[in-house]
Amino acid sequence: MPMKALLNRRQALSLAAAALVAPPALAASSTDGAAAARASLKRLFGRRLAGAHLTVSPGAERSWYAIAGKGGSLSISGDSPVALVRGAYAHLRQAGLAHVSWEGDRVVQAGAVPAGAGARVETPFRHRAYLNTCTYGYTTPWWGWGRWTREIDWMAAHGIDMPLAMEGQEYVWRALWREFGLSEAELADYFSGPAFTPWHRMGNIEGYKAPLPTAWIDKKKDLQVKILGRMRSLGMTPILPAFGGYVPKAFAAKNPKARIYRMRPWEGFHETYWLDPADPLFAKIAGRFLALYTETFGAGTYYLADSFNEMLPPINADGADARDAAYGDGTANTAVTKTKVEVDPALKAQRLAAYGKAIYDSIRQTRPDAVWVMQGWLFGADSHFWDPAAISAYLSLVPDDKLMILDIGNDRYPNVWKNAKAFGGKPWIYGYVHNYGGSNPVYGDLGFYRQDIPAIAANPDARKLAGFGMFPEGLHNNSIVYEAVYDLAWSEGQASLPAWLSRYARARYGKTSPALDAALGQLIEAAFSTRYWSPRWWKSKAGAYLFFKRPTATVGDFPQHPGDRAKLEAAVKALTALAPAYAKEPLFVLDLTDATRHLATMRIDDLLQVAVAAYRRGDVAAGDAARVEIEALALSIDKLLGVQPDTLATWIDEARAYGDTPADAQAYVTNAKAQVTIWGGEGNLNDYASKAWQGLYRGFYLPRWSRFLDALKAAGTGAFDEAAVTREGVAWERAWVEAEVAYRREKPADPIGEIKVLIAHLDRVGEKTP
Repeated sequence: MPMKALLNRRQALSLAAAALVAPPALAASSTDGAAAARASLKRLFGRRLAGAHLTVSPGAERSWYAIAGKGGSLSISGDSPVALVRGAYAHLRQAGLAHVSWEGDRVVQAGAVPAGAGARVETPFRHRAYLNTCTYGYTTPWWGWGRWTREIDWMAAHGIDMPLAMEGQEYVWRALWREFGLSEAELADYFSGPAFTPWHRMGNIEGYKAPLPTAWIDKKKDLQVKILGRMRSLGMTPILPAFGGYVPKAFAAKNPKARIYRMRPWEGFHETYWLDPADPLFAKIAGRFLALYTETFGAGTYYLADSFNEMLPPINADGADARDAAYGDGTANTAVTKTKVEVDPALKAQRLAAYGKAIYDSIRQTRPDAVWVMQGWLFGADSHFWDPAAISAYLSLVPDDKLMILDIGNDRYPNVWKNAKAFGGKPWIYGYVHNYGGSNPVYGDLGFYRQDIPAIAANPDARKLAGFGMFPEGLHNNSIVYEAVYDLAWSEGQASLPAWLSRYARARYGKTSPALDAALGQLIEAAFSTRYWSPRWWKSKAGAYLFFKRPTATVGDFPQHPGDRAKLEAAVKALTALAPAYAKEPLFVLDLTDATRHLATMRIDDLLQVAVAAYRRGDVAAGDAARVEIEALALSIDKLLGVQPDTLATWIDEARAYGDTPADAQAYVTNAKAQVTIWGGEGNLNDYASKAWQGLYRGFYLPRWSRFLDALKAAGTGAFDEAAVTREGVAWERAWVEAEVAYRREKPADPIGEIKVLIAHLDRVGEKTP
């Protein structure tokens, strides 16, 4: 029997930590590129492809690879090191010999590698992009070099060549604002905590969960040097940060004559400050930032500057003393003024065009060959402002080859690129967010991707379409989605979905069967036919499930979850029946666990509706009975979720371990706990990053709902002061974040047995619940 090596994610980190670090410079030659690819293959697959001959042949317009030869004499060629790694992985996976995922790898080390026919595989997309600015808050705050080594190898295996590289920039911002006169105390009040840096960088917040420890800034700087060195050695072209216009409040106070606008308070945080690109200080700050960044991390080509992420541009404000910036929707952009103003369309177009040109000019002054990159999220999220005329004006004065738009939200806002007429001839990248907040309901839409990705690649109306990308806000969930879409991006997923799924199962689990293929097909129809998980944002309440949301007595209006619950139940039962044959395959056990907890959590949502309705009509017995089942299910799910790589305990432990002092460690833990629960502000962000994790079911969601249901029960059919109960609940949440409680990951001894017990419990509850 061939020996199997299953490296889970944490085991891989210790191996990766010993890897050599490449300098922050482009790969010097094809020989260097082949060496970088070989090192990546060794980290991913051990000695499996040690005898393969690797050749980098650059110059093609689109990436390609080809594999020829037999067994140990395989020859792998491609246009870049990334293409070599992608080709090797695709070849091994096609034979069922390897699978690479966030949850773990399955690699068969023994036996022959199939021959390669030498056929050239070419992607229709010039670039394959990856990551979201928000990923650096929801997933990576506590990552070190070992974990980043692993992720970059994952990128290469999936053929990604254009990742967002946002780590380490606070080191440059700190140096920049020191040069512009900010004191250490002012800097300490300015930077936000490590789990919230993305929204600080985009100008949404300032000083939240401050201070940001100096050690974190310094460690992330050293980390980014290594990250960029590795990415560049593999032929990737990382997207780097640039100045988007947001300045510290202290800077605004020190420069009263500058044209600085007080922007609206985002999601209940306090206001932030944006410097008009027409002010001479804008170009000065932008140029100095890029000069410092280049000195620290080396030069790049693509620079991301998002000036209006969920923040509308100031249009009607004029003059150097215009602190309160009026928006195009007629709302004065300040915490204290709500003045209605009329918008002159000509002025709006003129102002937006000037903003766009000035932002680009501020980048090119230091990096003349640079391409300004911006996310297109704002065009969908704030479509009431960004009509086609506004989009066209904003992009109009930037040279066509010097701006690239990341149109990230086509699974939620599918018509942005059409409304923008393919962004007026600018290069752009088509893609999906898929994941919001790192929240992890089981969903995706494999059928949609299979139709949509080839269609956009072939659509003549797409004009200068430059690539495809996935832009998840958080990682470590629904791996099948990312495997499927990057296959399609390489034109490798064109076989029928059942055929692709069968190969996927063979690679991930080591074997498959008609029965397993059929069960997985049911799971796809049940859960992975959902483009956007709409219940996660219901009545301005975040949270993937009702159980994860801040409690309310209006739960009777909560809609049905997407997908087909009956088919999900059938799929879970069919997979469970097959589980004895796959019980030693950790990835099978993990996938079955995910599907089961998804099904069971939706049943908890049903029971919450039953309990609330019963207490409101005075039926205490029915309400209590539903609560008994809610608690039993929540505790069973919590116990089972020790199978998952991520738990509340691991998230907290990783945060604590990142601290160099007890004070820093405690600050990181508070950041970590806040992000997955209360988030912050006085808006609607609480539970936005909710997770189906061990520790949160038992330690947060269940006691929070229990407190609320106790109050509802006590009120009976009389008046229920939900506002007062919610205020008390918010105080409890905040106390939970600050409390020093030890959480420990507990793995179930027999997860398959636990799943069978849980399914039997669901059957009993289903018989009693409408």
